[in-house]
Amino acid sequence: MSADLDLSDPSPLTEEPSSITERDADLLFRQARTVRSFTDQPVTQAELQAAWDLAKWGPTAMNTGPLRVLVVATPAARERLAAHMNDGNKQRVLDAPVSLVLAADPRFHTTLPVLAPHASERAAELESAPQVRAAMARTNALLQSGYLIVALRAVGLGVGPMSGMDAAGIDADLLAEDGWSSLMVLNVGHVAGDGDAFPRAARLDWAQATRTL
Repeated sequence: MSADLDLSDPSPLTEEPSSITERDADLLFRQARTVRSFTDQPVTQAELQAAWDLAKWGPTAMNTGPLRVLVVATPAARERLAAHMNDGNKQRVLDAPVSLVLAADPRFHTTLPVLAPHASERAAELESAPQVRAAMARTNALLQSGYLIVALRAVGLGVGPMSGMDAAGIDADLLAEDGWSSLMVLNVGHVAGDGDAFPRAARLDWAQATRTL
């Protein structure tokens, strides 16, 4: 006999079942904000790696894992990155303890024998299909970007995601040797006060954002 959830009955949804604590739910989602103000406390390589070691387990198609990260840590590197950001984002990059350029690797298929041995034969097929690779890389790297934002919060860091930038300029200046394609920039650090966050805006609730067939 099927044990499927009865979606005609709203009660299972209003009970908010969860396997994480209320504190964790607040930390990762309910109280987490887009941060624009950070303390002077440095962000360590260990903190960034701890976040990656969580985010890397999130699912992607065939376990391709095409997300790549450029860590922009030095003042000189931040100046280079800031030059490619929209005017409203330039100073935010200059002031952040560290910025992460999140990018998609269109040559992700070369790692398939390691990451997806069950589909290793696809590597040869994808070698001759650059447009397919580019689309797969972008879709799955964007998925991973969401995982990474939550993982950075989980290790105690504040995150300020930004997409207002000259992506082509970043690719040519900072990512050319890797062949990666930039997706967004995350300013990362320890939150100062309220993080200079905008007032909390509304979100769509379940009934507004879903349709059940």
